[in-house]
Amino acid sequence: MPTRLPTWGVPAALVALGVVPVVAGSLRLAELSGGAAVLPPDGRYTATPLPVVVHIVCATVFALLGALQFAPGVRARRPAWHRRAGRVLVVAGLGVALSALWLNQFFPNPDADRQVLYPLRVVFGVAMVAGLVLGLLAARRRDFGRHRVWMVRSYAIGLVAGTQVLTLGFGGAVLGRAPVTTALLMASAWVVNLVVAEWALRWPAARTGPRPAGALA
Repeated sequence: MPTRLPTWGVPAALVALGVVPVVAGSLRLAELSGGAAVLPPDGRYTATPLPVVVHIVCATVFALLGALQFAPGVRARRPAWHRRAGRVLVVAGLGVALSALWLNQFFPNPDADRQVLYPLRVVFGVAMVAGLVLGLLAARRRDFGRHRVWMVRSYAIGLVAGTQVLTLGFGGAVLGRAPVTTALLMASAWVVNLVVAEWALRWPAARTGPRPAGALA
């Protein structure tokens, strides 16, 4: 049994996971800028477009650039690029989390969505902000082990939209699409992402190789 994952296997899988929400976000941005409406209309987005734009742009950067941080070859050969990209990712991640918290607070939601997802979005939004800040502080202390832990957890929370595509697709086909069921399937994506993140952090065989001294993540 191999003891390491393929060098580009994890980044490629993460990019694939983020493709659908990134494409959907791009279509929504095109719509908000005056293009043709492709996605189902939502008056909330057109009424207050700024936080929506911030969320989509930051989420795109966070999902795609963040995937490259999991490539051990990039960390080993280009540690300076890894550090610069990490700083961009902290800013993008904070933009994702804070805009998500704003949208959750001020955009009205259906009852089932509100009851199930509202508190979870608050909890995980705050957790993502805390994880990014703790990860940055750990890097500044040169505690790269703790830095990696917090950044992986934050990335797992931030990539939830990609996993929701899968939980809604497969789960909805089996369990149906009642409002409460849909909300629970969306909530389950956080659980899936964090379970995988903890597995990757704790199981030595899941690691992609040694980190160079001074590498961030």
